[in-house]
Amino acid sequence: MTPPTQPDRHTDVGAYALGVLDAADAERFEVHLVGCDRCAAELEELMGLPPVLAEFKASAPTPETITAVPGPGMLDGLLDEVTAARHGRARRRLFLVAAAAVLIVGGPLAALSLKGGEPEKPAPPLASAVRAQYAEGEQVRSVDPVTKVAAGVSMAPRTWGTQVVLELANVKGPLSCDLVAVGKDGRRQTVTTWAVPEGGYGIEGSAAKWNREPLYAAGGAALNRGDIDHFEINTLEGRRLATVKA
Repeated sequence: MTPPTQPDRHTDVGAYALGVLDAADAERFEVHLVGCDRCAAELEELMGLPPVLAEFKASAPTPETITAVPGPGMLDGLLDEVTAARHGRARRRLFLVAAAAVLIVGGPLAALSLKGGEPEKPAPPLASAVRAQYAEGEQVRSVDPVTKVAAGVSMAPRTWGTQVVLELANVKGPLSCDLVAVGKDGRRQTVTTWAVPEGGYGIEGSAAKWNREPLYAAGGAALNRGDIDHFEINTLEGRRLATVKA
């Protein structure tokens, strides 16, 4: 009897970045992500989308002010177009239309050499945008005295809470991790999750340029900036990698 075909986890990147996978599928994708450089690279490019979409939602037209609402296939169509643009020769822009507004992603996205670990082209537009978001926000940093992991967190107030961008260096994998915002009242909110490949991020002296670069991961918290006490960087197994005081 032929065993059932396993689902292709490569196609879950977009849904995972937007947080629409259920708990079981998200956990299976994170296990897959630890050993898949391709998905890790694509996820890094897409992690800037959720806070942008959330900010847009706060100012989007209401049903009373618009005459047409995009159909349920819009998101699937966008993700398919992003994938197609990655391999296309012509330069073009991708549009996410919600009511009468447009989110311009910009393309094509640059591919990474997964075998050699070196970028074949300049950094993808979304990755560059995440770095720009980090530079523009209020930044706090720390180096854990035990793990030696260097972490920086950039915060920017938004109508929906706080946009958060993480810069992480001197960490080796394979690991699956999360960034948690802890409020002054003890509330805990997961900002984002990611995978660290075996070569790691921000490793000085690494032979591969990819591993010498720090990780940038973007997300958001519903907590207002003034309500955040600190951030925790943990493995999904619960091991603390670093703490950053807000």
